[in-house]
Amino acid sequence: MADKTSASDSAATAPTPGPPTAPEALTSAPGYQVRRLYQAYLAAWVRAVDQLLTGPQYAVLTTVAANPGSDQSSLASAVTLDTSTMADLAQRLERRGLLERRTAAADGRRKLLYLTPEGERTLSEAGSRARELDERLLGHYEPAERARLLRQLTALADEWERLDDGSAPDA
Repeated sequence: MADKTSASDSAATAPTPGPPTAPEALTSAPGYQVRRLYQAYLAAWVRAVDQLLTGPQYAVLTTVAANPGSDQSSLASAVTLDTSTMADLAQRLERRGLLERRTAAADGRRKLLYLTPEGERTLSEAGSRARELDERLLGHYEPAERARLLRQLTALADEWERLDDGSAPDA
């Protein structure tokens, strides 16, 4: 006697598996975990710090506040942005009234960056919320553990940046 159950009937009655999970080939890759960490951080930033001010914009404002009158190219290097991204970001911050770009007297191609009063206020408000977020994210670590974690993250970032310029040691 022939089985009268069609393929679609058996598929409909088969138990449905749970949602897919990332395979071990991904979960064991450091880049995958770094991306997950960054995505989680971005989501937390938007909720806790600022929906309009991005992390790179905050980094630029913070660095300009610490180094007023520095040129755009030097600041790009300080916050690890390429110069074209920095130029675009500085223009957007200028349009929002947070940053002032002045042409250097000695070289008309160089742009010197300064915070506006609105930029100072925005940075102050976002800065306090960013510190609160950092405390939420790292609050369960003891101070020594937190310092060790930040040293390890910095060392890892430094090492991975050297991979790009070819100066990292071979494994």
